[in-house]
Amino acid sequence: MITVKEAFQTIMQSNFRFGTETIPLEQAVGRVLRESLSADRDFPPYDRVTMDGIAINHAAFAQGKRSFPIQSTQTAGSPPQKLHQPTACIEIMTGAMMPEGTDTIIRYEDFSVETLENGTREAVLQVDEVVWRQNVHFQGEDRKQGDILREPGSWLSPAEISVAAKIGQDQLQVSRLPRIALVSSGDELVEIAATPLPYQIRRSNLYMLQAALREWQIEAQAFHLPDHPDTILAALQDIRDQFDVMILSGGVSKGKADYIPEALEKLGVTKHFHRIAQRPGKPLWYGEIPDQLQVFALPGNPVSTFIGFNRYVRPWLLQSLGAPLPRPAYARLAKEVLFKPDLTYFLQVRLEMDETGVLLAQPIEGHGSGDLANLMDCDGFLELPQGKNHFQAGESYPLIPYRTLRQM
Repeated sequence: MITVKEAFQTIMQSNFRFGTETIPLEQAVGRVLRESLSADRDFPPYDRVTMDGIAINHAAFAQGKRSFPIQSTQTAGSPPQKLHQPTACIEIMTGAMMPEGTDTIIRYEDFSVETLENGTREAVLQVDEVVWRQNVHFQGEDRKQGDILREPGSWLSPAEISVAAKIGQDQLQVSRLPRIALVSSGDELVEIAATPLPYQIRRSNLYMLQAALREWQIEAQAFHLPDHPDTILAALQDIRDQFDVMILSGGVSKGKADYIPEALEKLGVTKHFHRIAQRPGKPLWYGEIPDQLQVFALPGNPVSTFIGFNRYVRPWLLQSLGAPLPRPAYARLAKEVLFKPDLTYFLQVRLEMDETGVLLAQPIEGHGSGDLANLMDCDGFLELPQGKNHFQAGESYPLIPYRTLRQM
């Protein structure tokens, strides 16, 4: 039996990668970028007006000028005009290019417009202070042409999609999504639409895992196998040859119907470990066929499956997609916890933010690894280290959240 740290390090030593593909921009949100995004021109590409109003030459204001004949009007998207008289102004709209001969924008709220007897209009200032070059977003102020805007390995959020569109990238190179098979086993499990007999339960783990994988737009294929060794071996052989990753739930403990580990080894999957010194989720099997298949065989109890996925499978998937791992998160224990076994303990917790901005973890222990309903009352797991049995309120420990702050 190995420690949590040793198990994690063993899994993360895998250099498995899924390759890349090029997809349309509108399909790229939530994917991992595999090319650099560079500015094809300055951001912004011209001196851009940021307020509706008038464009003036500030020198005229500095010399005491407070009323400016309106020479013309320039809207966004039209070619820039030229100010013919430095004591005049050009009516201007937000987003327009700064007119030649002007350097300062005065917003509508700071002047009134008067129509003279000859039909011309004049802007009369109602403020005493006008700052030189105010209300202008200057060319190249945000980024310069050629600047790297995003490096490979970045998650593509709506912000990155917008920037990619701005630089004319209608397609993006991203990490290919893995082909993942989710496999459950056990004669006690029935379909969710079925009415279980008293000794049966409905399948739920694979639906939980499918939902978790959709965070990265991965549509995993689900299989269920009966507790029959020959059937299991034949089915896993087919799956081995068609998928990049196999995630199993159940059939990996020491029960007489736990045929999964033996079948995997017969199929040429090299076992790296089978048991981890943790609770819940001790009987977790990990192995691989190098450069072909990664196998995670998780315990069948739902809380154990969920822990195994979030603590081990999730970070491995992020690494294999070429994405950065999230920064470590911590939370303070809200009350004392005693745990005597010499194991790492994944404590189920509800998270709360106190008035000082400190994240507090309130233990919600439930009724063991089979208590699926307790996951609904929690927001994550606090990882309490092996070798200690008394955990004081106020101490901080690593946090594995499965909800965002917005969902708490």
